[in-house]
Amino acid sequence: MTQESSEVLEKHANSGSHLRGSSEYVRLVISDEPRAVEAEILQPQAESRIKSFWWWMKCFLWCFVIVILALILMKWGVPFFFEKILYPIMEWEATAFGRPVLALVLVSSLALFPVFLIPSGPSMWLAGMIFGYDFGFFIIMVGTTIGMVLPYLIGLLFRDRIHQWLMRWPQNATMIRLAGEGNWFRQFQVVALFRVSPFPYTIFNYAVVVTNMRFWPYLCGSVAGMVPEAFIYIYSGRLIKTLADAQYGKHHLTTVEIVYNIISFVVAIVTTIAFTVYAKRTLNELKIAGSNEEVTYVSEKGCFEMEKLPLERPKISYNFSR
Repeated sequence: MTQESSEVLEKHANSGSHLRGSSEYVRLVISDEPRAVEAEILQPQAESRIKSFWWWMKCFLWCFVIVILALILMKWGVPFFFEKILYPIMEWEATAFGRPVLALVLVSSLALFPVFLIPSGPSMWLAGMIFGYDFGFFIIMVGTTIGMVLPYLIGLLFRDRIHQWLMRWPQNATMIRLAGEGNWFRQFQVVALFRVSPFPYTIFNYAVVVTNMRFWPYLCGSVAGMVPEAFIYIYSGRLIKTLADAQYGKHHLTTVEIVYNIISFVVAIVTTIAFTVYAKRTLNELKIAGSNEEVTYVSEKGCFEMEKLPLERPKISYNFSR
């Protein structure tokens, strides 16, 4: 009896120690779980702090580099540009050409440079420097209008090749396709936005021929979109000429002129940024809307279609589903 009771007591003791050990294990496991959860929460926070720190360090370094480059440019680059490039060109133009001949040269350069995908900004600057706001604006608008019509007409002859070239960049093709959609006013609006946006206008002149864009909305929208850019180029050209004259002692800037030039320069920069941001945002919104329509169309038809101009060749479809 005594032996049996001792065995029972021993079993109870073992079971009690087992229960106590299990409870301690459970307690240890439960106590470790909040620590694991806390570690999982703190680790992403630490990583985000490290990433934020490196991001700010990169921003600081880039700002430092930009400031250094700007100081170097203002110290040596700008004087070199005025002395070796700008001022000799201005003297050569003033002595080698009369004003009527120079006007024809500028109109010709503005008309022919876009045909060869050459930016025509320097010619606009020269028009602003030499002829000012009135006649300079007339020269710029005449030359750029011809320079927008000629690539359009030439592109009509090579639209199949341009179409194949655009197939390599379907996103840009989707953006350009927006110009040919809608009624007359919508085409006019989209073309004007393209002229103001950072999209390369020399490429747009050729690429627009593969859309359903009509000629008159293209021409009117292009002219309307070039008006702000023409005034910006004329102003910057006049400002460069004023600084060049002040650099070489031909003109002394008064305090009022300095304040006026600074304020007008800031206004010009802000206006340019505002026009660019507005145009880019509007085109992105139109692109998103067009992409949604394209997804619906591709899901139904399995192909992407960029329409040809009316009264020309039948529509050509290219399969982008591969």
